[in-house]
Amino acid sequence: MKKIPTRTWQRLAIALVVGGVLVLAISGMLGRIIGQAVNPLIGAQSWFSTRVNAVVEFFTVPRDVLTLREQNAALQNEVARLQSEILELQQQLVETDILYALLDFAREKPENTYVAASVIGKDPSPFLNYIILDHGSGDGVFKGMPVVTEQGLVGSIDAVTASAARVKLITDQSSVVNVKLIKAKTEAQVKGSITGDLSLEMVNPSVQITEGDLVFTSGLGGSYPPEIFIGQVLSPQLKENALFQTASIQPSVDFQTLRAVLIITNFKPVDIAPLIPTPMQ
Repeated sequence: MKKIPTRTWQRLAIALVVGGVLVLAISGMLGRIIGQAVNPLIGAQSWFSTRVNAVVEFFTVPRDVLTLREQNAALQNEVARLQSEILELQQQLVETDILYALLDFAREKPENTYVAASVIGKDPSPFLNYIILDHGSGDGVFKGMPVVTEQGLVGSIDAVTASAARVKLITDQSSVVNVKLIKAKTEAQVKGSITGDLSLEMVNPSVQITEGDLVFTSGLGGSYPPEIFIGQVLSPQLKENALFQTASIQPSVDFQTLRAVLIITNFKPVDIAPLIPTPMQ
């Protein structure tokens, strides 16, 4: 019997393998076999990739966190700086509005000369009776000069140094201002009080006072020029058998928020007290 050559056996084996692969591919078995063979390799690759990423993050993430923290701190500083600038601009805008209002007031009364001053101090008590200004005798400011804002009468200078002045407000308990009522067409006095309230005094009982009547300085007494607004009448009162009527006054000036004022420098107060006869003892 003739022996089959080795090369023939090899070709036969290759043909059988190829045929088997074709049969498995056609039947769909080949994909499952390859998947089962490759899955361990994929799992090993995934495990290795996870460990490598963990090592990389261990060395790189702290640096990233530090960078982010530095950037966050820089942004917070920038936000704080911008907020500070916004507040400063708002402050400047408010001060500009105040100065424009004072300028408009001065233009409406050109017969007076003014010195503008800033408020640098206030009465620390809850009931405001005086303020301190940043102008004094070196700026032509002297005792007795009236102090106003665009809202109305503030008070008068009652103490002066070379560079500062104290203003006694009309709300001070020792303050007395001679006034006139527009609707009632009568004269009276506005007095301050220890609580900082204003009251209308010395009104004849026969005069009809109405709530909301406007109160201006009359110019009598020589302490203030006429026609400076003071406020409005509130809750008139006429007690039985009283010699005079009284009323509360709502001041036109908000004394708690005063920041800048005008000093009328060409007004010379007149002390008429020595000219007023006193009752004989």
